[in-house]
Amino acid sequence: MGSSSKRKTTMAKLNRERGLAERRMAKEARKAARKDAAANGEPLQGLSDLPPDAAHNDYGDSSPS
Repeated sequence: MGSSSKRKTTMAKLNRERGLAERRMAKEARKAARKDAAANGEPLQGLSDLPPDAAHNDYGDSSPS
């Protein structure tokens, strides 16, 4: 028969699992916040890294300037 001793989980694995659980919880919180914002008609957040005129540029325009 095999050994009846229980193998212990290393601290590194416990830390990885804890970090993964925290990232999953943060992702769920962001998802819920986006859902609430959409339900309330609020503008989407998280686009602050784009320049203010990024949506109104002429890069796709084929006419010469």
